[in-house]
Formats: sequence, C-alpha cells, structure tokens
Amino acid sequence: MPRCIIILNTYLMQLAYPYLLLLLLLAIPYIIWYILRHHTGDPTMQVSSTAAYASVPPTWRTMLVHVPFLLRLLAYVMIVIVLARPQTSNSWSDRSVEGIDIMLAMDVSTSMLAEDLRPNRLEAAKKVASEFIAGRPNDNIGLTIFAGESYTQCPMTTDHVVLINLFESLQCDMAQNGLIADGTAIGMGLANAISRLKDSKAKSKVIILLTDGSNNAGDISPQTAAEIARSFGIRVYTIGVGTNGTARYPMNVGGHIEYLNIPVEIDERTLQAIADATEGEFYRATNNAKLREVYQQIDQLEKTKMNVRQYSRRYEAYFIFAAIACLALLLELLLRETILKKIP
Repeated sequence: MPRCIIILNTYLMQLAYPYLLLLLLLAIPYIIWYILRHHTGDPTMQVSSTAAYASVPPTWRTMLVHVPFLLRLLAYVMIVIVLARPQTSNSWSDRSVEGIDIMLAMDVSTSMLAEDLRPNRLEAAKKVASEFIAGRPNDNIGLTIFAGESYTQCPMTTDHVVLINLFESLQCDMAQNGLIADGTAIGMGLANAISRLKDSKAKSKVIILLTDGSNNAGDISPQTAAEIARSFGIRVYTIGVGTNGTARYPMNVGGHIEYLNIPVEIDERTLQAIADATEGEFYRATNNAKLREVYQQIDQLEKTKMNVRQYSRRYEAYFIFAAIACLALLLELLLRETILKKIP
C-alpha cells in the first residue's frame, strides 16, 4: 500500500475498507491524459498568426480554465474515501493504573453549621474533600452522608466531576427541614459505607469518616460497624472536626439568626477505637489548615494497581467527504455551463 495511504489511514481516521484507497491510483493516468490533451490537442479555431495576441494578458476566464478538472479530481478523491467508509475509532483498551477504593462518610447534622471552621464546618469539609477527590483521578470514590439516618449520596465512581458536583450540593437543611432525622448516627454512616465497599475487588479499601459529634442515633453502634469493616479488610480513617471548648453556632430564632456558643463534644475515644480496630488512623481537625493537612496525610495511602477498560464508540464519518464531493460536482457543472461554457 502506498505510503500516503498508510498515513491517511493511521493518523486521520480509521477506514472500514482501507484497500479501496488504491482506487486513488487511477487518478494518475487521468491527470497524465489531461496534461497531454491540453498541450497536444488540435486548436478549435485556426488563424494565420497569433502574434497579435502575444501581449494580451490572460483574462480571469483563462485562469479558471483548469478549475473544472481540479473539481472533478477532488470529487473523485472524496468518492473513493466515502467508499472506504471513514469511521471514528472503536476499540477496547486495557490499562493498569494506580488507585484504591474509597468511601467518604460525611456528617451533615445541623451541628456542622458551627463556624469554628470558616465559613462553617460543612463548607470547610466540602472544600477540602473536593480537593482530595480532584487529586486522586484514578481512584473509585463514593459518598455516604449521615445525620440521625444515613444513605448513599453517590456510589463509587471514577467520574469525579459528578461526585464533586454532588459534594457541592450538600447542605445541612435536610436535617433542619426534617427530610432526615437529626442527630449523629456514626455507626449507621459507617455501616452504609461498608455496604458499598464489601464486594470490592481492590486490595486497598478505605473509609474516611468525618464527624463533629458523638454517636447518639441509629440501630448499629460504631463498635459493631468497626468490627464489620475489619472483617471485610476495610481500613477506616476517622476525623473529628471542630475546635476545642465552644464553637459559634447560628440559631434561627423567630426568623432571625442569633449566634450561640455551643460546647464541642466529639467522642474522640470512639473515633480512635474505630480507627484502631480497622488499622486506620484517628485525626483531630481543629481548623481549616489542620483539616487540609489531615487529608494530605491520608493522600499518602498505599496505592494498588487496577485494570481499567476503556471503550471508544465507532461513528460513520463519511458525510463530510460526500458533501465535499457533491459540492465539487455541482460547482464544476455550474462553471462548465456558465462562465466557462464552450461554443462549438
């Protein structure tokens, strides 16, 4: 196969029938025939001498005399390409990437509105977690939220744009508006995250659980959930978020916001016990900088290889070539029957 055909097939597109491009070779004798005919053809009208026309500059019609030939040649090339069926790529590709399976369990109880972190605990946690997600493009990451109840906001996915958008939409108004029970069901949040990881084939399975309180709701205790996590080989990293002492909390009183200082009650013992039982770590984040530092430390987790299979769909791409061929033929016919029309 000629080198030009190989380049066309390799770099521009995939062709269903690349061997049909050999038909382009038929254009070579056509070009040779046209050149010979143009230079050796008999004159249409004979005159005694052409000396009087030697100094006459060529007209624009004269300069367009070869355009119909070029248009016919272009149309032929486009038709051959259409017959070869140009297509976009369609292939499965397997590649190994470094990554782990992670479930984020986020507390969205009303106490997360406390403003000891800026602008509040929830917004600070969302911002840092989103940075963490963006920095791990090869990981399967999901999101579980909990207050007095728990549910999965996003199953594990590598589509981190969707995950981050769901993260940005998190608010504490679900508990405030009664959509879910208020409270802090740490055990339920942990158990929900475990249910998403238990069937994972990854060598490293991790839960990052963030809360600002102590377990006071739910049907599963944090200790029981930790034992379940350990049985499935899941490491749990727990983060207690909130300052020491008291925190500024916005309270809605008669339609007006009043700020109260509420005590910070984080059950560090329980969070430490969960981390110890699952060979994880417990972290205490008292401000925005410390919270970011916590996620940076977790980011140093070991990574395991995953096989990712990518699929690229095939689409027929002949339309543009067919359109060019039709346009070239139409323009050639228009020129030949109008401004370049020959009178016998």
